[in-house]
Amino acid sequence: MSSLNIVSWNINSVRLRAPNVQAFVAEEQPDVVCLQETKCKDGEFPTKAFEEAGLPHLLLKGQGGGHHGVAIASRYPIEPVAAPELCREGHARVAAGRVEGVEVHNIYLPAGGDIPDPAENPKFDHKLDFLASMGEVYAGLKNKKQPLILVGDLNVAPHEQDVWSHKQLLKIVSHTPVETEALETARQRGGFADIARVKHGDDQRLYTWWSYRAKDWAASNRGRRLDHIWANKAATPLTDMDSYRIHLGWRGGWKPSDHAPISVSVKAP
Repeated sequence: MSSLNIVSWNINSVRLRAPNVQAFVAEEQPDVVCLQETKCKDGEFPTKAFEEAGLPHLLLKGQGGGHHGVAIASRYPIEPVAAPELCREGHARVAAGRVEGVEVHNIYLPAGGDIPDPAENPKFDHKLDFLASMGEVYAGLKNKKQPLILVGDLNVAPHEQDVWSHKQLLKIVSHTPVETEALETARQRGGFADIARVKHGDDQRLYTWWSYRAKDWAASNRGRRLDHIWANKAATPLTDMDSYRIHLGWRGGWKPSDHAPISVSVKAP
């Protein structure tokens, strides 16, 4: 095997959208699929659907009550590794494993509610705390010699061209300066490359999420780039930057998630 094709997708309920994942895998043939917002306990995960899709190896971090949850599904065996402690609330938001020598961290960062004030909104305070923890943890892993790919719904659109209107969203959670600066600080402290921006530069508009509230999401195209793939220093030379894709078509179709999957190919070391 020369490379791993790694996908990140906020699936917004894996039990509801297992058929979407099966169809995507059949068409795109990824090797590793990282899911966020699975919304089920580990015992409720649709294991059979993933086995039938050719992804029999699973690393599950589920949670009851229809909240949160992350999972890594792979064609190849997954070696569990210690997941970073990032969430002060103990939510199932981080999964970590090693596939064919490539370490993968799958993160579902808190959305943060609607009010961008940590004093008034505990959810926003939690989000900022999570971002600060990312900075601390990954600064300590900056010189890691093993290739590390960090993926996930990070719920922050950091650049001006990551949102449909920079000016109108500056006071909207996901694009406020305190969030964008915290995410960029975490990325830089960890020595990560933002794969999407390495490929496309800072001038091209890139979105991975479109609200369900829009009558015609594609026509209005009021999107945000909330989903990310980062590579550490060891993984950057192994990453095919040109392979990065936003699979826009999967935002549509049968009962879609409000997120499109994103992917990149990484050489096995």
